[in-house]
Amino acid sequence: MTAPKKAKRRGGATDGGSSNVFSMFEQSQIQEYKEAFTIIDQNRDGIISKDDLRDVLASMGQLNVKNEELEAMVKEASGPINFTVFLTMFGEKLKGADPEDVIVSAFKVLDPEGTGFIKKDFLQELLTTQCDRFTAEEMKNLWAAFPPDVAGNVDYKNICYVITHGEEKEE
Repeated sequence: MTAPKKAKRRGGATDGGSSNVFSMFEQSQIQEYKEAFTIIDQNRDGIISKDDLRDVLASMGQLNVKNEELEAMVKEASGPINFTVFLTMFGEKLKGADPEDVIVSAFKVLDPEGTGFIKKDFLQELLTTQCDRFTAEEMKNLWAAFPPDVAGNVDYKNICYVITHGEEKEE
């Protein structure tokens, strides 16, 4: 008689889901996060602890951070914060935007003809008068990043792409 075969374990929440975290970033980004991790890991033990956070915040001039605040920061992770957990946390925060189709659908409400464009003046009025209002500086940055065409139209599908994928690389 042969022993039954063990079922293969699938990646996901059961194994921490971190096996694929490095594929979420480019090598240069991983190196930048590694440098940041090393700076935060003040005692160089490979784990970011409450004391490490206190030390790095003190080095930045924040001397009276409460224990509860530090504990809350550390508790954002499911366990000890090693580099893989650190990278996963950043991946979740950075990739936390809604899927591109959801964001495009939200913009389509402002584009009843389905042209893929919104008038600059209309978009600017909405962004500066509704909800979390954009400042003049934020508007200047928006138009610098996403300049309207000569007719004053803004390509919102391009904005949605950049929000969800990052800026296109220059070749």
